[in-house]
Amino acid sequence: MYAGKARAYTNIALIKYWGKKDEQLILPMNSSLSLTLDAFYTETTVHFDESYTEDTFCLDGEKQDPKQTAKISNFLDLVRKQQNLSLFAKVDSQNFVPTAAGLASSASGLAALAGACSQALNLQLTETELSRLARRGSGSACRSIFGGFAEWQKGDSDQTSFAQTIPSNNWEDDLAMLFVLVDDGIKDISSRDGMKRTVETSSFYSGWLENVEPDLADAKQAIREKDFTKLGEITEANGLRMHGTTLAAVPPFTYWSPESLNVMQLVRAARKQGLPCYFTMDAGPNVKILVEKKNLTALKNFLADHFSEEKLITAYAGPGITLMPVERSEEL
Repeated sequence: MYAGKARAYTNIALIKYWGKKDEQLILPMNSSLSLTLDAFYTETTVHFDESYTEDTFCLDGEKQDPKQTAKISNFLDLVRKQQNLSLFAKVDSQNFVPTAAGLASSASGLAALAGACSQALNLQLTETELSRLARRGSGSACRSIFGGFAEWQKGDSDQTSFAQTIPSNNWEDDLAMLFVLVDDGIKDISSRDGMKRTVETSSFYSGWLENVEPDLADAKQAIREKDFTKLGEITEANGLRMHGTTLAAVPPFTYWSPESLNVMQLVRAARKQGLPCYFTMDAGPNVKILVEKKNLTALKNFLADHFSEEKLITAYAGPGITLMPVERSEEL
C-alpha cells in the first residue's frame, strides 16, 4: 500500500481565469493572479493498493456517485500513466469549505489530491511540477500550491502553464478578505460549463481578453508598490468584466443573485463613507470583499445591520500546500 495526505487552501482570483484554450490539458485563455487564503481548505488522503478493484472517492465521509468519482479517476490516471502504475486508489477528502458554491473548493481539493499522490508515490515533485499536475485536475488548483499572491502563467503547452509566487515583501499580511455568504448551496451552472459556454458563444468575450492582460500587469505593479487602492480598483473592475461576459452568452446566464447585487451596493456605499474596500466574485453568488486589516472591524460593523455574524467570514493570507503524515486511524 502507498499512502499520502495533504492540505491545500483555497485561493481567490483577483485577476480572473475565465476560459480554456485546451480542454484536455486545461490551458487557460489568459493568465491570472490570486491570493491564497487561510479560512477554507481541503485535507485529502489517498491510498493505492493492489487489493482495490476500482477507484473510490469519499467526500466529507460520504461515498460519491460515479460522475464525481470519474473526475477523480481521470486525475489519478494521469499519475498512474506517468508512473507506469496500475493500482486503484481510495481517496478520502474533507472539505472545510462549502462545496460548489463559488468558494473555490475545487482549487483546494485538487491541489490537495495532487500533493497526496505525490507523497504517496514519493514523486518528489518541485512546486512547479506539482502546480502543473494540480492544473490538470482543476485549473485554479495550480495556484493553491503557493501561499500569498500567485500568478498562473497561461503558457502554450503542458510544460509552460503553471503558477508561481509573486514577490510582495509580505504585503499580503496587511490584507484581509471578508466573505459574504449569501448562498452556500450548489450552483446551477458549474464553473467549467459556464466557462465553456461563454468562450463558445459570448460576443463580449473578445473584450474580456483584450483587457485582462493589462489588468494583470497593473495588479502586479500595485502589489510591488503596495498600493491598496489601485489593486482594489483593478480587482473589482476585472471581476465585473468577467461576469459581464456571461450576460452575452447563448443562452445568457449569471452567477449573481439579488443578494449579490445588494452586497455590491453596500461596498460602494462604504467607500463613499471613506472606508476603502472592493468586491470580487467567482462563479457563484457569494461576494468577497478585499480590505486592509486595519479597516476590517469597521467594514464588519458597517455590514452588521444587513448580515448575521455567521454570514460574514474573515480570511487572511494563507500558506501553500502542506504534506501531512497519514494517521494510524486513516491507514486501511
